[in-house]
Amino acid sequence: MTGLSHRQSEILNLARASGRIMVEDLARRFEVSAQTIRKDLNDLCEQRALMRIHGGAIIASGVENLAYEARRFVAAEEKKAIGAAAAALIPNGCSLFINIGTTTEEVASALASHEDLLVITNNLNVAMLLYRHPRMEVIVAGGAVRRADGAVVGSTATQLIGQFKVDYAIIGASAIDEEGALLDFDYREVQVAQAIIANARSVILVADSTKFTRSAPVRIAHISQIQTFVTDQALPAELANICHSRGIQVIETMPKRAGDIEETAAEPANEGAPIPFRHA
Repeated sequence: MTGLSHRQSEILNLARASGRIMVEDLARRFEVSAQTIRKDLNDLCEQRALMRIHGGAIIASGVENLAYEARRFVAAEEKKAIGAAAAALIPNGCSLFINIGTTTEEVASALASHEDLLVITNNLNVAMLLYRHPRMEVIVAGGAVRRADGAVVGSTATQLIGQFKVDYAIIGASAIDEEGALLDFDYREVQVAQAIIANARSVILVADSTKFTRSAPVRIAHISQIQTFVTDQALPAELANICHSRGIQVIETMPKRAGDIEETAAEPANEGAPIPFRHA
């Protein structure tokens, strides 16, 4: 890490120690203005040391994923809006896969009023959200449970997924590159996600715009393998062109409008709007 001020180095150390730092807390600690702290955070984000969240930042990583609880703070309102929009695409009386992720959990939360659903999941958190509903049947993939986030991963889960052919799949991704690759960190989780994609008639990708600036080492699939992409903001131009050329429906849940003032300068510039797309 080069060119950091003493204060920025201290901020980075605090973020590494706690996982999350907030603008107002840092302003009090260093006795400077909130505006000064925001500039420090933006500088650290530009060097990919931090990732902005509402009111602060968290440690960023392209090799190891953020802790699951820390990921809940990233784009929390955006994920809730994405979850509601994706759930609205799911009709009553259908079958679906839901895989691991904080955004897919928001979809599950938004499905609470649905009826006559068959839900197959490798996400214990999703199962806990849905199993009490009397008009839903929930099947949990078997296998080893990843302690960090309640994901059921590995060959046993993959084999169970392969026994079904469902109407819809709800999947997430840790990163999406400009060429349309959907990426993640754990190859065992990726194997389950690939089985989910292969055994669903329609695949819905749910991912917020922070995923456009992240990286991860393991390839899940290409965006051309999905039918619908629910996100919060317009896609980067190259990714939007891929979606347009492949006929992928893109739904923006929180589109930026003229005059909006954004605090998070670390987000990528949006150079074009996806076609076809609609606002949720």
